[in-house]
Amino acid sequence: MTTETTPYGEWRSPIDGADVARKQVGLAFPVVDAAGVWWQESRPEEGGRVAVVRQGPDGVKHDLLPMPWNARTRVHEYGGKSYLPLPDGFVFANFGDQRLYRWGTSAPVAPTPVAPTPVAPTPVAPTPVALTPAPSEDAADRFADFVLPPGGGEVWCVRERHGAGGQITRAIVAVPLDGSGAGDPAAIRILVSGSDFYAYPAPSPDGTRLAWICWDHPQMPWDGTELRVAALNGGGPVSDKHQQQLIMGCATESVLAPVWRDDRSLYVISDRSGWWNLYVADLLAFPRALCPREEEFASPLWQLGLSPYAVLGDGRLAVAYGTGETRLGVLDPDSGRLTDLDLPNQVFVSGVSAAGQTIATIAGGRAVPTTVIDVEVSTPGGNAQVRELSRSVGSLPDPAYLPVPRAARLTGPSGSVVHAIVYPPANPAVRGPEGERPPYIVWVHGGPTSQVVPRLDLEKAFFTSRGIGIIDVNYGGSSGYGRAYRERLRGQWGVVDVADAMTAALALAESGEADGKRLGIRGGSAGGWTALAAVTSGIGVLGGPNGSREGGVFAAVASYFGVADLRGFAEHTHDFESRYLDGLIGPLPECDALYAERAPVGHVNDATCPVLLLQGLDDPVVPPAQSESIAADLAAHGIRYAYITFEGESHGFRKAENIVASLEAELSFYGQIMGFTPPGVPPVPLC
Repeated sequence: MTTETTPYGEWRSPIDGADVARKQVGLAFPVVDAAGVWWQESRPEEGGRVAVVRQGPDGVKHDLLPMPWNARTRVHEYGGKSYLPLPDGFVFANFGDQRLYRWGTSAPVAPTPVAPTPVAPTPVAPTPVALTPAPSEDAADRFADFVLPPGGGEVWCVRERHGAGGQITRAIVAVPLDGSGAGDPAAIRILVSGSDFYAYPAPSPDGTRLAWICWDHPQMPWDGTELRVAALNGGGPVSDKHQQQLIMGCATESVLAPVWRDDRSLYVISDRSGWWNLYVADLLAFPRALCPREEEFASPLWQLGLSPYAVLGDGRLAVAYGTGETRLGVLDPDSGRLTDLDLPNQVFVSGVSAAGQTIATIAGGRAVPTTVIDVEVSTPGGNAQVRELSRSVGSLPDPAYLPVPRAARLTGPSGSVVHAIVYPPANPAVRGPEGERPPYIVWVHGGPTSQVVPRLDLEKAFFTSRGIGIIDVNYGGSSGYGRAYRERLRGQWGVVDVADAMTAALALAESGEADGKRLGIRGGSAGGWTALAAVTSGIGVLGGPNGSREGGVFAAVASYFGVADLRGFAEHTHDFESRYLDGLIGPLPECDALYAERAPVGHVNDATCPVLLLQGLDDPVVPPAQSESIAADLAAHGIRYAYITFEGESHGFRKAENIVASLEAELSFYGQIMGFTPPGVPPVPLC
C-alpha cells in the first residue's frame, strides 16, 4: 500500500459516523438458563430501542421483542436490566409507559404501548399482557431489579413511584404475574419500604426471608449502603427497621449484590477493606472474606440489576475482577483459591450469570468488539470452552485503521498517580508531515464515579483514523482502583479531575507525542463538567510548560450535556443524584460560595477557548438549562462556540442520525479551531 503524506486531521478514513452509529449495538445484562442465553440490545438504527434477545441451545438467535416495544426502565433515570426470563416467556419494563408486561405463549392481548416516537407496529402473536397500572396524574410507577421468588406467581422488584407534586418514593414490591395488578393496584404487595433507595432484592431459597441493599440521601451507593434481611410473614410491608436485621454496611462501607448461599448465609461484596471484595455473611456470625486482595470484584451501582458474580452448579463462583483490565475467574469459596480462565478477552462488562457450569457474560478487548459470550467451565483444573454469541459490531474495518491502546501511569502535580489509556492515530494509508505532531483530545468519562478500560471502540477510531489522537483518563475519583482512589474527588470536584486531565494532556506534549498547541478536551455529563471547568477555572487556564497553549492548556472543548451551573444542577437534577454534590463539593447552604466558585458559569473570560455544546432536549439528569447557561456566558464574552440540540434525546444520544451528527460536528469543530479541514464533513457554524 502506498502511503501518502497528509496533515493530521485531514486523513481520509473508511470509518464514518454511520459506521459508529449503526454498527455499534449496545449489549448488556446477560442471563443464562435452560432456554439459552438472554441479553438486551440497544439499537441506534431503531431509534435507540432496547430489544430482548435469546440464543437457544440449538444456536438459533431469537429476537423476542418486536417494535414498537422498548425494554428500557427509567428507575434512577439510568435504568438497568429491564427484563426477567420466565419458564414460559419473560417480563419486561416498557419505556413509553414504564409499565411491566409479561410476554409468553399464553399471554392475553395488551394495549399498544405508549411509544416515545411513533413507530409502525410489527404484527406478531402473542401480545404482551400488562402487569402494572397505567400511569395517572396521581402516580406513575417505574420498575427494575427483577427476581422470581420461590414458587413463582409473582415477580419481586424495586418500584419507584413518582407522585403528585414531584414526590418520589421507593419500595420492594411483589407484582402478580396473572395481570391482576394492572387493574387493581392493591394486588401489588409492598414487601419492604422506609428507605430512600433499594437494590438487589434476594429471596432466601426457602422463601421465608428477603435480603436487600438499601441507602438514604445524601449517600450514593458507592459511598455507603446496608445489607438487610427480614422475615416474610405475610403480615404486610417491613418498614420498621427494628423488624430488619442489619448484616453489613454503614455510611462508609459500600455493600453490593447479595446472593443466598443457603437459608442462613449469603455471599455479598463489600469495600470495607478499601476494595470491593467477596464475603460470606452469616446471619449469626461475623462476615468472612473469601479472597482478600487489592483488586475490585464489582463496579459502582449506576444501573440496577447488574450481577458482578454468579454461583456455578458445583458451588464455585464465577467472578469478573481486576484493576484497569478485568479477568474472568472461578473462585472456590471454601479454599479461597481463585483461578483465571484462559480466554482471549481482556475486558468483562455488564454482569455475570451462570447456570450449571455455563457462564454468560459480555466481554471485549483491544482488538475484539464487545461480545456476548458463554463459557463452559469444567471441573477444577480443567479447560474452559468459550463461544461467541453476538458482537456489538457486525463487521470491522481493516485492523490497521484501529488504534492500539496502551496504558499510561502518570504522576500528577501533587505526586499522585493518574491512570490513563492512550489511543494514537492509526491509518495505514497516510502519515503526518515530517516534524508535525498530531492533535490530541483528552477524553473525560462521566460519573464521575466511573471507569474507562482499554477496548476496541469505533467512536475513538473515527478520530484516530483521521490523525487525531486520544488519551482517555481515569482521573482521581474513578472506580477500578480502590476506595481511596475514588475518594480523591471527595470535596474536590473541579480540582482533582481538572488537574489530572491537564497532567495527561501535558505529558503527551512534553514527550513530543502530541502538538502542545492543539490539545483538546471532551466529556459527557460529569466529564462535560470537567472539560468546561478545565477552561474556566483558575487551575485550567494557568497554561503549562513546553509547548502548551499560551493562556491555557486546551485549545478546544467539546461538552456533551455537561454540568455548567452547580446550584442549578443541585436544584433541578433527578432524585438519584440530587444530593451527589454533598460529597463532591459540599452540602448546601453551607458551601454555597464554593458552588459559585467552582462552576464554569460565571467564570468564562476572554482567555476561555472555543466550546462546542451538544445537548439532548429531553435530558432529566443534566437539563438543557445547563448548556444554555454556559452558551449565554460564552456569547457575552465573545468566545466562539456552537450550541447544538437534539430533540427526543435524553442523557446520552441513542438515535443513529444524532450520533452521526454529533460526531461530525465535533470533528468539524476541532478542524476549525486547530487548523485542519476534515474531508467529507460539513462545517459546523460557530457563533
